[in-house]
Amino acid sequence: MTNNDILRRLRYAFDLKDSAVVGIIALADIDVTEEQVVAWLKREEDDGFLEMNDREMAAFLNGFIIFKRGKRDGAQPPLEERLNNNMVLQKLRIALNLQAEGVLHLLELADFRLSKHELSAFFRKPGNKNYRECKDQILRRFLLGIQLQSRPGEIDPELQ
Repeated sequence: MTNNDILRRLRYAFDLKDSAVVGIIALADIDVTEEQVVAWLKREEDDGFLEMNDREMAAFLNGFIIFKRGKRDGAQPPLEERLNNNMVLQKLRIALNLQAEGVLHLLELADFRLSKHELSAFFRKPGNKNYRECKDQILRRFLLGIQLQSRPGEIDPELQ
């Protein structure tokens, strides 16, 4: 999944305005403009589309954690230069304060079944023998589950 697609899905699921997205990213000490956010939210084929890089997505996700849970004491974590689906899933799990059962519930809302052991493999370090890469389909279903829980009865056909 692209960072732009993840941002579009989260923005829709939580009904975030462009100014709210700017404010969330600012919580991670990164300055962006509403024009950048609008450009990120456009479709790839639209004029003015701007690709969101991993560092900008990391800033949004870190800011989203602060937005949902509050700022933690001490130094803030550095922004990752490279993101993968496992990291996105982990950051969203933290932001939404979800345990394994909560993540599995969201996946079930989106008609995707996964065992607790399969899920825990996504949160292991890449060198671990039980580490498993989170594929786009799983992240997409997780985001759909978030949308279904946050906005029951409302499905944006573009985001399925």
